[in-house]
Amino acid sequence: MDRSIEEFFDEKKKKWRKDKIKSSMSDEEKASKEQECEENFLLDNWLPDAAKRARQLSMVTHPGKFTHPSAKTSSIIAEAPKKADGYLRTGNKKSVLDVIGNAAALDVYKFLSLELDNGKKLIDHIEQETETAKKQLSIKTASFDEIKEGLLKIKTGDSNAVTSEKIKQVYFPCANGYLLLSVLTPSGLMFELRNTINDIHFSAQAKEARKQQQNETHNENGFDTLSNLSVVGYGGSKPQNISVLNSQNGGKAYLLHSMPPTLETRKVRLPKYDFFKNSLRRSKFKENFNTLHKLLVVDYNNTNIRDGRDNIIMFIVDRVVEVMWAIRQQDPGWSRSDSYSNLPAHQKTWLDNIYIDERESSDEWISSVTNELSRWIIFTYKKQYNKQSIPLGDDELLHIKGLIEDNLEALK
Repeated sequence: MDRSIEEFFDEKKKKWRKDKIKSSMSDEEKASKEQECEENFLLDNWLPDAAKRARQLSMVTHPGKFTHPSAKTSSIIAEAPKKADGYLRTGNKKSVLDVIGNAAALDVYKFLSLELDNGKKLIDHIEQETETAKKQLSIKTASFDEIKEGLLKIKTGDSNAVTSEKIKQVYFPCANGYLLLSVLTPSGLMFELRNTINDIHFSAQAKEARKQQQNETHNENGFDTLSNLSVVGYGGSKPQNISVLNSQNGGKAYLLHSMPPTLETRKVRLPKYDFFKNSLRRSKFKENFNTLHKLLVVDYNNTNIRDGRDNIIMFIVDRVVEVMWAIRQQDPGWSRSDSYSNLPAHQKTWLDNIYIDERESSDEWISSVTNELSRWIIFTYKKQYNKQSIPLGDDELLHIKGLIEDNLEALK
């Protein structure tokens, strides 16, 4: 008999004696109980009974009792391929199967979970019909095939999927209407998460690192901390009534802190069809155009006034250039997205650094940009002051464009 199987029965006998044999019994009664104990846990007797009781248990990946302890659902073993899709889900994270059913039959599951001397679990040996399984389960009272068929009832799912009114239901839209989905708990993944968090917080390495922090001693590995964890309990004082994994973890699981992310507001709006309409907010230039208006309405004209007008116009251009540089800081190629398909080609060349070589080797695009910038300045001024604005015509447009062209390096 394999060492792990022998230890399993030794432990069961020890527990049975503790419960059944009392110190007040006579020697004859104790001897009788000892004989009964040996007979109960003789492999020839215990194994056929275990094969019958195995059907009282079900190995599952998604027990329904985590939602409601009275829920009775199909025994589901979900299998999914591993895929590098970035999701924590069935198939991407290895986890053990859970077990639900009659708590009085859990010794059968423990028996099947025994790890034999070769490192493989007994249930795997049975499924693969290895020589080890046939040797360990060789008894006079039943054939190996009979024992195998009975024990593997623990992994036989229901032929017909059955849900429960106590399970959370979700109507999911599909082509022909809706599917009614029953949302179940992936207990293996849930307790794998608990083990991972416990390892992060309570491993020997983490404890040593925290101790060194308290002593202000350097630790090159450091330690991690997960804050704002919540603990949720299942099954109350009887966690075994929910599932085996729940019982093994004391009925406690972790909930990670779940809050909306704090997103950094993008400082600039990427233009979808026109930089001057989409990315430049008139309110940001209000004070600049107020200054320009004051210089336009004065009733005298001299060099200082004209220089002041030109300076404020170039100051506005400089602020537009700041927005241009903010857009250029985005990942090169952003304008190739479908969202920006209506943006003119010359503006893409101007704003997207994926076109930096084209921008530096050709000046064909810049004439369109200077025209649009000049017209935007006049349009924004008129929009802000409406009927109070000073009329600006083609001569003023050419003057503004000339100022910009004298400082073309700022736009490149």
